[in-house]
Amino acid sequence: MKKQVDVLVIGAGPAGSIAAAIIHRAGFSVQVVEKMKFPRFVIGESLLPRCMEALEEAGLLDAVKAKGFQRKDGAKFVMDGNICDFNFSNQYTHGWQWTWQVPRADFDKTLADECERMGVSVNYETEVIDIKINDDHSIITVKDITGNTDTIRARFIVDGSGYGRVIPKLFGLERPSSMPPRKAVFCHITDPKRDQAFEPNRIVVYVHNPKTWIWVIPFSNGNTSVGYVGDPEFFEQYKGTLKEQYLALLAAEPELADRFENCEMVWDEPKTLQGWSSTTDAFFGKGFVLTGNVTEFLDPVFSSGVTLASVSAQMAANLVIRHLNGEEVNWKDEYMAPMAKGVDVFRTYVNGWYDGSLFNIFFAPEPDLEIRGQICSVLAGYVWDESNPFVARHEKNVRTLSNFLAAKKALA
Repeated sequence: MKKQVDVLVIGAGPAGSIAAAIIHRAGFSVQVVEKMKFPRFVIGESLLPRCMEALEEAGLLDAVKAKGFQRKDGAKFVMDGNICDFNFSNQYTHGWQWTWQVPRADFDKTLADECERMGVSVNYETEVIDIKINDDHSIITVKDITGNTDTIRARFIVDGSGYGRVIPKLFGLERPSSMPPRKAVFCHITDPKRDQAFEPNRIVVYVHNPKTWIWVIPFSNGNTSVGYVGDPEFFEQYKGTLKEQYLALLAAEPELADRFENCEMVWDEPKTLQGWSSTTDAFFGKGFVLTGNVTEFLDPVFSSGVTLASVSAQMAANLVIRHLNGEEVNWKDEYMAPMAKGVDVFRTYVNGWYDGSLFNIFFAPEPDLEIRGQICSVLAGYVWDESNPFVARHEKNVRTLSNFLAAKKALA
């Protein structure tokens, strides 16, 4: 056996890096193993303010600030010429009022590099192929890119492997998601007309049709991420190569057709992703805890993925520290319950987006500013603030308000 550590972290993405940094700063030895070579692309480029608290506690905030990523102050939604603009400075919950929009390849590498600078060992192109759980430790078998295997003894394991979902796959914990399957087609493209009419300091979401939406995420390097999300059947009407399909999609949305006319693609061709929603039986087990997308990933709308990854890593890391210090940890009540609540709040808003309930709220002609601030807090990622009625009673209040506004519109 080549190495013994207090904690093995699987994955060097935001969840893994945040967990590793927090645990390392508490004085414990940490080993990170990452299957990919960084930098590498991953979806999820628009952060939420709640992420900032996790980055700050992990000691990673200054490193990210130094990269000069695009500041994000809010989110704008556009449908049939109507605009709903949320500014995080108007949110109900006291917290961070801004965050960043980031090319994830650069952002994730920044976090992992800073962990290494702190003294955390990070092994890239190394995958976990087996885990044996014992009473007070686990034996993890890893394999590097050359095919060599090695073993690591760890007192605890944090799984931040994202879509790799290492422990759920090894232990048979994966379960189908209740979310309908959806597809995304997206690319990074040049954006020379951005400063003429568009603010770069927010994500803009266009409702292309009731079941299809578009994200527009400007970066500080002058490029912009543009992606279409909808039912897989929607994309079947566009023929040709993936690049030809993507250009046809851009041309089909008038405002984007003008803005990105004759634009250049930063990548050789667009990317596509579908079937991303997933869930698992439990968020923890003997000797391990799951974080981020390993627990559940809902949908890219509202940018919940990195927030759930960051907060789950922050929460899990502090519980792991307590566990290693000999304290009793109630993982069900102190970790799984609050994380499941956060996921459920986001699920209500994701479902409300796709069934049209949120359209009634977002594009109401005379919005209630107090309610708007409460919903803004949800969109800022503060989905654990139980003093917010649109968190504490999220499903009931979204449904009731939507029905009321729909009835009011019908009578007008």
